[in-house]
Amino acid sequence: MAKPSRKRDYIFQRPGSSNWYVKLRSPGEKRKEVSLGTPDRAQAEIIALPMVAEHKKRLLAARPRLRQTWQHKFEPGREHIAPDGGRILATDKELFYIGDSGSIIRTAPNGGAAWEIVGNGTLSARDEFAAFDAAYDGLIGEGVIDRQRPKVPTKIADDAILETYIQHKGVTGYYEREARAVWASFRSLCDKRLKDCSRDDGRLLVAHYQGRGLKAASIRKKLMWLNAAVNLAINERRDGDPLKLKFNPFASIVPNPKPGEPGASEKRYPLDDDDIAAAKLKLGDLDKNNQILFRVLATTGMRLSEAFQIDGEKSERGVRYVIVGHKTDQSERRVPLPTELLPYLPKTIKGKLFTGRANQASKALNEFLRDCGITDPRKVLHSLRHRAQDRLRAFECPQDIRWALLGHEEKSVAEGYGKGFSVPQLKKWIDRIGF
Repeated sequence: MAKPSRKRDYIFQRPGSSNWYVKLRSPGEKRKEVSLGTPDRAQAEIIALPMVAEHKKRLLAARPRLRQTWQHKFEPGREHIAPDGGRILATDKELFYIGDSGSIIRTAPNGGAAWEIVGNGTLSARDEFAAFDAAYDGLIGEGVIDRQRPKVPTKIADDAILETYIQHKGVTGYYEREARAVWASFRSLCDKRLKDCSRDDGRLLVAHYQGRGLKAASIRKKLMWLNAAVNLAINERRDGDPLKLKFNPFASIVPNPKPGEPGASEKRYPLDDDDIAAAKLKLGDLDKNNQILFRVLATTGMRLSEAFQIDGEKSERGVRYVIVGHKTDQSERRVPLPTELLPYLPKTIKGKLFTGRANQASKALNEFLRDCGITDPRKVLHSLRHRAQDRLRAFECPQDIRWALLGHEEKSVAEGYGKGFSVPQLKKWIDRIGF
């Protein structure tokens, strides 16, 4: 049985840089690295694809292999003398034997099929990287990459709209990088000024994300940044302002597919009591950090990304709580620490409770669910949040308190939720979720 080949990852991020780079290494040569000019991994993979493809093609061409060819008996395009003194006219595939009268007396194949070895493995790294540079220069010529060396992208006046929103809302960390990546993607697709854009221009970004396989809900969350930034600019417009906007090209442009249609999000099921019992039995298989993370998600119903936002704690009338949901005004809220969770937490949370990358934790915990025998693909880590909702409903928790505990995506249905409820009052309900 052949040993499976190791997966190669040709793109990477340098420490301290949000942009992705492509790297190629040839034996005996230094590694070649080029900035792809984007913090979006999926976009970086697309930009790097021609360079990686050319790299692989050149490596493959250098490998020794057998190729079928045609071996001539006589050199084609010439007249030859036969052993009996007669004349032979040779073409690429046939031999024509000419009689004394000058007529063709017979024909025969000019040789036959043969095999030859091609690609002796001597392709130099210089030749290989020359092909790489040609592919890279081609992308520059097509406008996919507009620079050959890393440099700050050219600023345009519309960039100030996103900058104002980021500063106004205090967006930082992952969400700031996501907002900037979405804006960079739109700029790469549309070269118009925002004041001249229509919804059809905004839909270019929707089509871009649909082409990457994103669901409608995920696309809507990404476009939220640009939608909110333009809304803020419209609300703050002043006469004489060169950035004055009157129309939002990102508003209401993501379709709402019905269940089963392309782009529709797959329905998630909550974990039931049997699932939770199975998870408790195998919880010790996880490392300590993921054990605590799983307990936090199970007892609070918060999103995975929100758990990674926990940075210190506060107290109200002796009840410990954390603040999560920094992504939007609608999701930011105070979450009391459930009684059942307290024995597994530090005596006082100082700084980040969880470090590392949320996507790696998501992969590990979803694999953990499968190891527990929970094989239904509709039951995933996010199902703990659905379970929390169902538990609160089962105990007849008022809707506004559920919103205050779990947050909500739409501000219109819960204007000002989370205000007016004391932390001790919220704690009585969050303890009902249990684990």
